[in-house]
Amino acid sequence: MTQASTLLRPSVTGPGPGARDRAQLPLPAAMGTALGLFLAARLLGVAALAAVSWAAGRHPLALLGRSWDSLWYLGIAAHGYGRTVHHNPTVVYSDLAFFPLYPALVRAATVLGPLSAGASGLIVSWTAAAVAACGIYAVGARLHGRAVGTALVLLWGLLPHSVVLSMAYTEPVLTAFAAWSLYALLTGRWVWAGALAALAGAARPNGFAVAAAVLATAAYEVWRQRGKVTHRLWTGAALAPAGWAGYVLWVGHRRGDLLGGYFEVQREWGSRFDFGRGSVHFIRHMLLHEDRFVSPMTMVIVAAAVVLYALLLADRAPLPLVVHSGVLLLVALGGSGFFESKPRFLLPAFPLLLPLARALVRTARARPGHATVVVAALAGLSFAYGAYLVVFAHTPL
Repeated sequence: MTQASTLLRPSVTGPGPGARDRAQLPLPAAMGTALGLFLAARLLGVAALAAVSWAAGRHPLALLGRSWDSLWYLGIAAHGYGRTVHHNPTVVYSDLAFFPLYPALVRAATVLGPLSAGASGLIVSWTAAAVAACGIYAVGARLHGRAVGTALVLLWGLLPHSVVLSMAYTEPVLTAFAAWSLYALLTGRWVWAGALAALAGAARPNGFAVAAAVLATAAYEVWRQRGKVTHRLWTGAALAPAGWAGYVLWVGHRRGDLLGGYFEVQREWGSRFDFGRGSVHFIRHMLLHEDRFVSPMTMVIVAAAVVLYALLLADRAPLPLVVHSGVLLLVALGGSGFFESKPRFLLPAFPLLLPLARALVRTARARPGHATVVVAALAGLSFAYGAYLVVFAHTPL
């Protein structure tokens, strides 16, 4: 699946496909260009959402800062864990389902600054999204050159669900730690990779995908080197699952079931891993009995993610990217509950966009006008669909 020469240090075997554009522009300037394009995309998306929300008589900052899961995270930041809502006799919503890193960051921002909890949540998310964009650029540029790194960041900022990157949600935080952990793996920085993976695991339930990437890469390297590896590899591998496992065990201890307590909380939310049976049932019900826009769009996005993963495999992507994206895709496909949230769960799977980024760069070099039309179309879809999701759709993000 993955060549040994591209597993950790893909640039050591030769100049590579992106050597020309790597040599043309200093790294900080190139990363600044990518970040600038990402910020421009998200600012235009927020401006479109603001215009739509004002036309609908609603306040855009309130929608961005206090929608759906944001309210749970802000409650944890303000009061700690302990809130439970009984939706019906079989569905019980407990805030223990939400991992602690994001509310801790919001709490710190609220204590240290003059902003409200909602504004602090937005600041944390926006800052994390910018850090994530830089990390995504670093991964793309290392593998395929700076033009592809820039295109990768732009495509990530123009995904149909990229409006979530501008909201008080955890996906930007998870993606920031995931991107830099994967970059650390690609450059052989094992301790950094493990520490960042631990933080990713403390951000979201699917954050264990980053730890899986670290552990799989470490196992491959141990096998390839026949056990003769540095102690830094063992340290990084030990650190990687600590954040996710630590919170799961803490919830289990609190619920009186050390290994199963957290998963019982998820089941009470109606969320479990059932190998896709719940998703199939939902799709069947939607096709037969409903005519909504968000659910069919979700089906298209998830199907596109499967195709992109196949292309990533065909492209012989490095093992850490394959494992990280594969675990995120497996969780999205195999999990039941909150079907419309699946595209949001895939936002941290940015390596899926690498084949598209490479194709966009090739198109831009051969036919710049065609590439401009493609980017404009993606931007229009992203901005319009994002505004619809936040302002009008009555489905959980």
